[in-house]
Amino acid sequence: MSAGRTLNQLSFDNSYARLPKHWFQPMPVQPLKHSHLIAFSPVVARWLDLDPCRISPEDLVRRCMGEIEWSGIAPLAMKYTGHQFGVYNPDLGDGRGVLLGEVVNAQGQRYDLHLKGAGKTAYSRFGDGRAVLRSSIREYLAGEAMAGLGIPTTRALCLLGSEEFTQRNGMEPCAMLLRVTPCHIRFGHFEHFFYSGQHDDLRRLADYCLERYFPELQSAEQPYLAMYREVLERTARLVAAWQAYGFVHGVLNTDNMSLIGETFDYGPYTFLDRYEPDHVANKNDHQARYAFHKQPSIVLWNMAALAQAMLPLVERSLLEAELDRFDGLYQAERLERMRARLGLQVVDGDDRLLIDRLEAIWAEQGIDHNRFLRTLSEWQAGDAESTAALLGLCTQPDSVASWLQDYAGRMQKEAASAPIRQQQMRSVNPRFILRNYMAEEVIREAHQGDYRPLQALLPLLRHPGDEHAELARYAGPRPDWAESIYLTCSS
Repeated sequence: MSAGRTLNQLSFDNSYARLPKHWFQPMPVQPLKHSHLIAFSPVVARWLDLDPCRISPEDLVRRCMGEIEWSGIAPLAMKYTGHQFGVYNPDLGDGRGVLLGEVVNAQGQRYDLHLKGAGKTAYSRFGDGRAVLRSSIREYLAGEAMAGLGIPTTRALCLLGSEEFTQRNGMEPCAMLLRVTPCHIRFGHFEHFFYSGQHDDLRRLADYCLERYFPELQSAEQPYLAMYREVLERTARLVAAWQAYGFVHGVLNTDNMSLIGETFDYGPYTFLDRYEPDHVANKNDHQARYAFHKQPSIVLWNMAALAQAMLPLVERSLLEAELDRFDGLYQAERLERMRARLGLQVVDGDDRLLIDRLEAIWAEQGIDHNRFLRTLSEWQAGDAESTAALLGLCTQPDSVASWLQDYAGRMQKEAASAPIRQQQMRSVNPRFILRNYMAEEVIREAHQGDYRPLQALLPLLRHPGDEHAELARYAGPRPDWAESIYLTCSS
């Protein structure tokens, strides 16, 4: 079937549902009362070969809620485990979401449709299996924002609201998010089979992942090792992108780590308003385990946890050798990201020192580094106006001015003209970043039944380098009240 399908023409082929039954629980969706469509992504629709203009909102909502049959789906809740704040928890799984099924598009690409907030499952423990509007909006916005920045991420086809309430921070409205991604396999899937001693299942899981996600590695001399190597490289690139843009995940448990290197399971995330290496986004993280500057080492820890789980498949020494490569891969990718943000195309051995000095200045002065780099994109040596704009972001202009002198000297080694450099820098230095206060404003209005602010924000997140004159205030400093925003695991 060519592109332009309707919902009832989607081609489902549910490979995970054909795996052993003890890997999951078949689970029908438990509908919400008076559900309705809040937001919809035409881009994600096109991944599935859907024609956005042929989608009926009412039809989409009723299919997601299970109120009318969606031919071909096989809803199930996955079983996995994981390390939460460094402690192994054997009781995890899809506690508030179900994998509806897998859609194969005309190019043969396979996407999971996962409905978050679909009701209680065998893995809900003491929870009710619901997601609230607040956290669902935050995840929907985060997926769009990360995609706009070019950072690998899950996204959602749609966000659904309801008139049903549940107890969280008081009584809050329930919502559902239809998440779409090629992969819902977590590091915790491997840990489940390793720690429970189900090593035949572990091998079968690895074979499944190779066939589905890494088919080009099946012919490798050691396919399991080759898959681990690919996961490690993708994950190193991912955390380097987070650090370059000041993204703090908040809950980097192993069950929140995607096998294909996507940002996954958004909770109390933050984009830094000011450069604080020790910033902790999650107020439940009392030991600051997941502070911003610790993310690379925590991700390495998580890769070691995955390596541990793969010991029945790969020799320990080979896995350890891969782990030893992680820091070098991360540092190289981080350097490349930051060089691009600074408009440096010619490789120079002193670039790392120049970048480290700048980051030290940002940290010392609490500078909003994303605003700084966007302003730097317009800077020209010797131009008083652009220099004043840059120094106006700083509390100690002298140290920044000194760095700018060295930066100007470094730019002399570049072949590109100033206009070309500025154009390149604007392409990777967004004018807008998703701030917590922006999400908070949208959530407040949504709780009053007004989704227009959310709709207005989406073009800005999807195209963060554009001007968006009507929302220019979001390019400025955060308001004072944003300091009081409080995020926890329930966020």
